Amino acid sequence: MRVLVTGGGGFLGEAAVRALVARGDTAIAFDTRLDTLPEGSERLIRVQGDITDLAGVAQAVLVHKPDAVLHCAAIVGVLSSLGSPINVVRVNVEGSLNVFEAMRLGGVRRCVHISSEEAYGAFRADKIDETHPLDPVLPYGICKAAVEQLGRSYRELHGLEIINLRTSWVYGPGLPRDRVPKNLIDAALAGRRLHVPSGADTAIDHTYVEDVTSAMLAALDHSQHRYDAYNVASGSAPTVAEIVAIVRELVPGAQLSVGPGPYRHGDRVGAVRKGALDVSRAAAELGWKPRYDIRTGLAAYVSQMRQMPAAVRN
Repeated sequence: MRVLVTGGGGFLGEAAVRALVARGDTAIAFDTRLDTLPEGSERLIRVQGDITDLAGVAQAVLVHKPDAVLHCAAIVGVLSSLGSPINVVRVNVEGSLNVFEAMRLGGVRRCVHISSEEAYGAFRADKIDETHPLDPVLPYGICKAAVEQLGRSYRELHGLEIINLRTSWVYGPGLPRDRVPKNLIDAALAGRRLHVPSGADTAIDHTYVEDVTSAMLAALDHSQHRYDAYNVASGSAPTVAEIVAIVRELVPGAQLSVGPGPYRHGDRVGAVRKGALDVSRAAAELGWKPRYDIRTGLAAYVSQMRQMPAAVRN
């Protein structure tokens, strides 16, 4: 299979590229920067470009003729979307439309789009499935919900198949954003004291990056989708206090703590109510289940970080 991976140099995109190449597929990595990708593979094609440039995306599709698209490119995160909402709309919404248009022009039918639990807005229960209303309240989630709906429009008008994977707080080596649990693990391994001001009782479903990657491949490979949206997460929602305790166990001597009250992005923007994502649809339809609960995921994260040179992980 030949797969165009938008955002192929980013956190999730790079993981997807590596997984595709490892199993023998050809990955066409499309991004503004691709310097972190492995060298020497005949199954990796690098295309430098920006998804806000329709001509560039269309050329990548027409020249390299992918069988499917993994759409990972986006400006990610609540704080990023609040800092520059116009740019987030341009990249996440306009850029996605460019991807869909390029697919239409190139005759590519299937796209797996990385969506987010932020599309749901505030959770109305401790655990939710894909029938939960999409009621986002912040620009990032609003854009993700909009892209999902635009994908449905392209399905009706042009026969495209846009499959949305609703992930939740993906973590692992290479995560570029300073948030739980990355900030905890970075501080613990560096021997720094870290106090998260609030959020001890906030429960959030965290997803290890390798579980997201395996779900991407499962969605790509599935012969016929009855649904266009799947929750992809761990299926449980540990509190921030529980995560702090686990990291302290994994890194003895770690000086970590968290204060009471709701979790705040960047210590300034309150997170909407979260919880666990029910992943039974993905299990039943795709044969996919998460391999990592929060403890095994954090243990894998710490182990991989310890194998990196200190200069790299810091």
